[in-house]
Amino acid sequence: MPAYNVEKYIKEAVDSVLSQSFTQFELLIVDDGSNDGTADLIRAYSDNRIRLIQQANGGVSAALNTGLKQAKGKYIARFDADDVCYPFRLEKQFQFMEAHPDYVLIGSDADYMCEEGEFLFTNHNVGYSNEEIQERVDVYCPFIHSTVMYKKEVVERLGGYEVLAFTFEDYFLWKKLIKVGKVCNFKTPLIKVRFNASSVTIDEKDRGAEFTRLKKKALATGKISAEEGARMKAGLIGMSKEKKESSYHRMLAKKYLWNNYQPAKARKHLLISLKIEPIKIQSYLLMMMSFLPEAVIKAVYNLK
Repeated sequence: MPAYNVEKYIKEAVDSVLSQSFTQFELLIVDDGSNDGTADLIRAYSDNRIRLIQQANGGVSAALNTGLKQAKGKYIARFDADDVCYPFRLEKQFQFMEAHPDYVLIGSDADYMCEEGEFLFTNHNVGYSNEEIQERVDVYCPFIHSTVMYKKEVVERLGGYEVLAFTFEDYFLWKKLIKVGKVCNFKTPLIKVRFNASSVTIDEKDRGAEFTRLKKKALATGKISAEEGARMKAGLIGMSKEKKESSYHRMLAKKYLWNNYQPAKARKHLLISLKIEPIKIQSYLLMMMSFLPEAVIKAVYNLK
C-alpha cells in the first residue's frame, strides 16, 4: 500500500485489510514522504503484521518498487490507501493462485465510490478470461490496479514498475505480464475504489493531447525514454489544484449519467465544475445531456 498524505482515509483502508478472513499476510505500507498525520496513524496500530516503510517522496512507482523489494510473501496483493477491501478479498485470490500455478496475475471488478464514500457504480472489467484479456489489452487497460494479486518473483524478473510511466505504471506492467503467464479477472467486486480529487484519478482527456500521445506510444512499444517521461510528468505537474478539482467533479457527473443514472446529481457536480472552469465546453454539453432520458444517454455512450 503506497501512501501519501492520506490521513483522511488510511484508517478505513488499513482496518479493511486487518479484518480479512485470510490472516496470513504482511501489510507493507510505504509512506512516500507524507507531511500530514499519515505515518502517526499507522504507528498507532499494534498489529505486528503491519510494516511501515518511510522514504522521501518519489512517486507511486518508486513506492511500489520499494514495497516489492521489501515484501516477504510469494504473492503481492495491491491496494491503495484510500480504498476499502471486502472481507474475503485475500482469501479468494490466494486460493485461486494456489490452485492455478500457471496464472501470474488476477484481478476483479470493483465498486466505485466518491470521496465521501457514497456508492457510484460497479465497474465491470473489459475482460475476464485469459483469452478475453489477451484479445483486448491493446485497446483497454484490463485490470483495476488496487484489485490485483500477482506473483512477486515474476514481476521482479520483469523489472517491477516503470517509474517513467506516470499514472499508467500498472497498465505498462500488465502488458509485460500477459506475455509470460495466464491472467484473469473475477466478476465479483472484491474492493471499493474511491474517486479522490487530490489523487491522479482524473479524466484522461484533461491530461492533454501530448500526454495521451506519449502514453499510447509507450504502451505500443513497451519503451519510454527519459525525455518522454519528463514531458509526461511536466504535463501532470502543470495541472493546478483547481483544475484537478474541476476534472474530478466533471468525472463524477459522467458516472451519474453513464453508469448510475442520476441526472440531478450529475448537474450538481457539473455546476461545481463550471464554477471553477466557466468556459469548459464539455461541461455545458454534459449539462445539456443530463436532461435527456436514460435510454438516449446510454445509446449515445454506446455509440461513442
